[in-house]
Amino acid sequence: MRRGLWRLAHHVGRRGAILLLLGGLVSLYGVGQLEQPLPDQTGIRLLLMLMDLDCWSWTWIAAGALAIVCAFLPQGRDWPGFTGLCLATAPWALSFFVSWWPLEENPRGWVSAAIFAAFGAVPLVIAGWDEPDRRAHPREHDET
Repeated sequence: MRRGLWRLAHHVGRRGAILLLLGGLVSLYGVGQLEQPLPDQTGIRLLLMLMDLDCWSWTWIAAGALAIVCAFLPQGRDWPGFTGLCLATAPWALSFFVSWWPLEENPRGWVSAAIFAAFGAVPLVIAGWDEPDRRAHPREHDET
């Protein structure tokens, strides 16, 4: 199993590994919202005026699936995965922020807004990183 994980990591690289990780998390968040929605929906009230929670859940799942597929693409062609992750989190960050200020409906809305914004910023940072050339490392890996 360790050998298989090493091969997968070698194939997708660092950028792909992040896309797999974040894509999986984003998809799971969407599934979680389908299965058991947030009990307090004050922070996303504005979003629910645009679409129901099931639709928003499917946007999370779609963004995660896109990131997972893009993990296997070479650098330069993987950008839709990073973009999808950012686009999934941005409306939630904005909605939670607006619920805190100026609407003042959600006193802790700024916390959720900061978490969603930070989670969405990670793909933006990583998208700017160059994938190291894996052929430049002649070191043999222990396959035992």
